[in-house]
Amino acid sequence: MELRRTSITLPHATVSALEWRPESESAVPVLLLHGGGADSAALSWGAVGAALAAAGHRVFAPDHPGFGRSARAEWPLTQERLVRHVGELIDGLGLHEYAIAGLSLGGGMTVGHLLDQPGRARCAVLLGCYGLMPRLADGPIGRITHFSTFVLLRTGLLAAMTRSYARNRSAMERGLGDLVRAPQSRTPELVEAVLTEAAVGTGLETFAQWQHDQVLWNRLRTLYTPHLPSIMTPTLLVHGDRDSGVPLARIRTAAELLPAGSLVTVPDAGHWVQRDRPDIVIPAMLDHLERTTDAPAPRP
Repeated sequence: MELRRTSITLPHATVSALEWRPESESAVPVLLLHGGGADSAALSWGAVGAALAAAGHRVFAPDHPGFGRSARAEWPLTQERLVRHVGELIDGLGLHEYAIAGLSLGGGMTVGHLLDQPGRARCAVLLGCYGLMPRLADGPIGRITHFSTFVLLRTGLLAAMTRSYARNRSAMERGLGDLVRAPQSRTPELVEAVLTEAAVGTGLETFAQWQHDQVLWNRLRTLYTPHLPSIMTPTLLVHGDRDSGVPLARIRTAAELLPAGSLVTVPDAGHWVQRDRPDIVIPAMLDHLERTTDAPAPRP
């Protein structure tokens, strides 16, 4: 298996991507889309990409524009533009038969792609997926939490708080404790890598731009849930039962609405589920890929 970093020139941007090449390519290629904030392809997909390549998949994990090693795009970072970016990325890679998976922001990009270009992907995996909630929080104070975040965004206070948090090792360790709940997975190396990404990358600023587009005063701009029954692509949802950002109940509803949806609930795992419990997530992904890509392609 060979791992290399490559540049992909698209009509709107040049993005940096990791590519895992198996010794013998015997399965469909897989496109992996990382999350927001101080995330990147390397941070989210290092272990997953290697495992998929070992099973015969050629794997691509790009840094979204403005994240990781990819320069920021000239266009505003909206959800619609990111979804269009996914289609252009697939065309730029020359993929015809492929599987797609995404975490959080990348999960929302994946759902958007399945809706925008139905029938192209052979199968999909959604981890801690964005776009399945009307607001940032559920429950009795969900509306207050959402509106408070809107105010913090518009006043610039959230950006200032995020910058301060990103420079504070103790705060970062506490924050990662919510995202990655297993102590053995929350290594000093991971903390250092996230701190470095937050300090030298532009992901936090880029993500804030996307948040400005998505967080309206009373709701999130993007809600894919009503459109899920139209997605025929076999889709696996993988979700930590301790995910504090996306309630498991929302994911269960999504799995029920998807005509070919299935759900793997990961016990005691947080939002960054593949970093938290790779021992459960990677086998679940491999099983889904094997079962769905050996079957005839679904009709749109």
